[in-house]
Amino acid sequence: MVAFKATHIVRPAEPTPDEILYLNACDQIKDISHTPTIYFYKHSEALDAGDAILRLKYSLSKALVLFYPLAGRLNWAAEGGSRVELHCNGKGVPIFEAESESKVEDFGDFTPTPEIQALIPSVDYTTPIDEIPLVIVQLTRFSCGGVSIGLGVSHVMADGPSALHFVDEWAKISRGAEPIVPPFLDRRVLETDKPLSSTFDPSVLRPPPTLIGQEDNMEQRKKPITVAFLNLTKLQIEKLRNKANLDVDRETNSRGYSRFEAVAAHIWRCTSKARGHIAEQQTSLHFVADFRNKLKPSLPKTFFGNALIRVEATDKSGSLLSNSIGTASKKIREAVEKVTDDTVRAYLDFLKGLPDVGRFRSLDNNGRPKGDFYGNPNLAIISWTALPLYGADFGWGKEIHMGPGSMGFDGKTFIIPSHNGDGSFNIAIWLQEEHMGAFKKCFYDDI
Repeated sequence: MVAFKATHIVRPAEPTPDEILYLNACDQIKDISHTPTIYFYKHSEALDAGDAILRLKYSLSKALVLFYPLAGRLNWAAEGGSRVELHCNGKGVPIFEAESESKVEDFGDFTPTPEIQALIPSVDYTTPIDEIPLVIVQLTRFSCGGVSIGLGVSHVMADGPSALHFVDEWAKISRGAEPIVPPFLDRRVLETDKPLSSTFDPSVLRPPPTLIGQEDNMEQRKKPITVAFLNLTKLQIEKLRNKANLDVDRETNSRGYSRFEAVAAHIWRCTSKARGHIAEQQTSLHFVADFRNKLKPSLPKTFFGNALIRVEATDKSGSLLSNSIGTASKKIREAVEKVTDDTVRAYLDFLKGLPDVGRFRSLDNNGRPKGDFYGNPNLAIISWTALPLYGADFGWGKEIHMGPGSMGFDGKTFIIPSHNGDGSFNIAIWLQEEHMGAFKKCFYDDI
């Protein structure tokens, strides 16, 4: 049970530009919602010695001078087409102060359950868009003396690397560390006048397949889901990689499959097996690729915004399961290798030309659920394996856990490197209740 004590609105500590900031095509297709993450901290003398809420408020006000767009609000753009504008108006960020009778250890392995979600601020997305903060924060004190910081960062404002950059600089300011690394805020850097050398294939943006025999996905959307938080040891990951790499063509000097490629292929195959698909069932694996270093020239290292492109690997379930894990890994690699400077520029140009971008969002313009469904027979994998997830020390020590909130849907999966640096992965996956038992069995038995 979480009891709310106070709400604090934190505004930038100094005057910041009052302007409408350009949002690029990648920003425009993002959900008008927040990415939920949670940080847990154990009891420490530093938490006893100082007032955590005062420290967070002061440091956040300083961080919002550097990251001033996050203190603004979105508005619907006059041009229509479900596009939005970013008004840098300094309205600020709410910090909700809460208490819980629970102890940190009560959350066990930190599986992203509704109990975890209660530690992250919730948002009513039917609220007018210009009243919804772009960052939301909740500090919860536990009876053991530990705390959690629940965080939501607007999808429109920041992808994973950018959101983590913000948290890192905020934490550095809070603990008095140097140097502070400001963000690169001009999103026009993605624009170019050079002529496109290729055209974008819009088939990658088509709605995912539906189950054979069902006209749409409405029946699947209604089924109850559950979450599992599963660990793959370093040894198990290497075993999967070795199996995948049996198929690597040595004659062409192909590089071996990565840990992500092998593990994602394994999860894809296990979900199709657990769901009991017929052989002809089309299934797609959706994920995103970071194109910061794919562009020529590369984006600035501190670019703040969205630099992700949607990527899709497809197969029939019968083929996926009858062929090897190496075959599935190859499909994933081929999808990633399509991401080049040319294809990204063509993708952005295609999005800019669309009359309406609303169909890519999972909420409509009034905050109601809609959009593509990545559940059965499909899968959506979010990989955090290359992100600097850990080390958010606000002055009372580093977190003992950082992970996603419980905003899952059937087929949504996170691959998260372990906190202790032992080379293992934690897999958070949401599936329909009727399929989870079979998935867990396959997940470990088929390594």
